[in-house]
Amino acid sequence: MAEKGEKGTRTVVLGVSGGIACYKAVELVRLLVREGFAVQVMMTRGAMEFVTPLTFQALSGRPVATEIFSLTQESEIGHINLADQADLLVIAPATANIIGKIASGVADDLLTTVLMATRAPVLIAPSMNVHMYENPILQENIRKLKRLGYHFMEPVEGYLACGYEGKGRLPEPQDIVEQIQGLLKKKDLAGERFLITAGPNHEPLDPVRYISNRSSGKMGYALARSGVRRGAEVTLVSGPTSLSPPAGVRLIPVQTAAEMRQAILQGYSGATAVLMAAAVADYHPEKFVAKKIKKGKGTLRLNLKPNPDILRELGMKKNGQILVGFAAETESLIANAKKKLREKNLDLIVANDVTKEGSGFDGDTNIATLLDRRGAVHPLPLMSKDELADRIYDYLIALKKRREKE
Repeated sequence: MAEKGEKGTRTVVLGVSGGIACYKAVELVRLLVREGFAVQVMMTRGAMEFVTPLTFQALSGRPVATEIFSLTQESEIGHINLADQADLLVIAPATANIIGKIASGVADDLLTTVLMATRAPVLIAPSMNVHMYENPILQENIRKLKRLGYHFMEPVEGYLACGYEGKGRLPEPQDIVEQIQGLLKKKDLAGERFLITAGPNHEPLDPVRYISNRSSGKMGYALARSGVRRGAEVTLVSGPTSLSPPAGVRLIPVQTAAEMRQAILQGYSGATAVLMAAAVADYHPEKFVAKKIKKGKGTLRLNLKPNPDILRELGMKKNGQILVGFAAETESLIANAKKKLREKNLDLIVANDVTKEGSGFDGDTNIATLLDRRGAVHPLPLMSKDELADRIYDYLIALKKRREKE
């Protein structure tokens, strides 16, 4: 979610320049508002050829700024006010023309004038024909702006509206939001190397069937997303999910508990903290049947063998890492969490009762209790998994500071 600023939210001033990718800027505004940002849109004349200001106004809830010499707009919005209120100024899409103007110090319209006046960080997301993007003049302009501290997102390769194929597509709005979140987050986890697990395991029974559980992976992915935003280096070992990996995360996809164990042990020594949010399978079928098991008339018996206890193994091998476990319980939440914390040599455990509304598998929220090895118990209210991820990291920072004093 957006962090504090005016009226408790951050303000993104979004400059939209003229290109076919303007339609993606509409979705970008919608996503930013959903994330809790205040969004003020500025449009060039070229942008208004593709999308009307009314569209952006309806989504942002604010009048759109289009003219620097409009008495009405200047009195109601004001280009200096726009420059001052921005926590971040984003240009998406950014044409070759607008990038050239910025690099040359030209301020001949509202967008470039506001950009010259702002002290906020600036994120530029180029979008154009592949040959325009590869033009050495544009590339030199981008290099110059990067040296001056401007932030850029690389355009995406693919089919372009002009009929060509190559690098030039505007990044997806969700990826731009992710970049915005990262730029605005305090980098209080810089230097940390997190190893995070997420999702379920698929333990194969035959070529078409497997044993699994209800984990969606959303908690682990939220931890990965928040970790990167706050400056950590994140490796995500993920079982099968329908989720897209967060930008900036190193993803290691796995299927079985054995594959997950192997990936974790390989990265364990280099991690400063391990967060085991995956719902690791406790058992796997004793035998894999090479052909599909046909339906019969009688009862089918499955013999299951226990999988290795990865968390216990990590606790035994711990050498300075902070080890965080998760406990999804249906009864005796605190007692079971304390037992797991002690037996597996954890530093922190995140426990939740999956029978409570808002705390079950596959949801976007959770109701968790944090317990540490000193006996502290911290119940948390219902919150999004992204918010919970930040609360967990806040707790880890406090644990680390306490450890350094000891």
